[in-house]
Amino acid sequence: MGQYYLGIILGEKDLSKKEVIRLFVDPHDFNNGAKLTEHSYVNNCFVSTFEYQLTPEGMFYKSRVVWAGDYADNEKDDEHNLYHISNIDINENKRYVGKIKDTKEYRYIINHSKKEYVNKSNIFVHPLPILTAEGNGRGGGDYHSKNKDFVGKWARDVISVEKEKPEEYTELIYEFNENY
Repeated sequence: MGQYYLGIILGEKDLSKKEVIRLFVDPHDFNNGAKLTEHSYVNNCFVSTFEYQLTPEGMFYKSRVVWAGDYADNEKDDEHNLYHISNIDINENKRYVGKIKDTKEYRYIINHSKKEYVNKSNIFVHPLPILTAEGNGRGGGDYHSKNKDFVGKWARDVISVEKEKPEEYTELIYEFNENY
């Protein structure tokens, strides 16, 4: 079967060391497929709307990000993973169902935890869902192609999306195959 994903913005862990979900975005709310490879392309309305939240104009600039799969491992000391926790604790304040946002002018996805960035210019496969995915390889529609070892490399790291490339950060050079 296919694995479904949600884009999730995390807060700091609370005193019990559990992850705090600040926001999640469901691809179905934007008429997109929920499998990783169904929505991981540049200029996709679901991914762009999520990405906008990480811009300086968005509500969650420089936040921790994970693309949570429903087959991912459970959270530590919990019987559920982030995908299921989002769906169990449906809190409309955490679910984004607002207007579609355009992020074409924001070329750089920046990982502040690892001091790396990706330039989205001249690529087709969107790096944000791929680099932050948890659970990849466990269901249909997951990414199984070129550079699959990059999948999830940025999961739960602090990410922003910017118009200018950062100084003193390393560009992450990769090529994801659009044939998945």
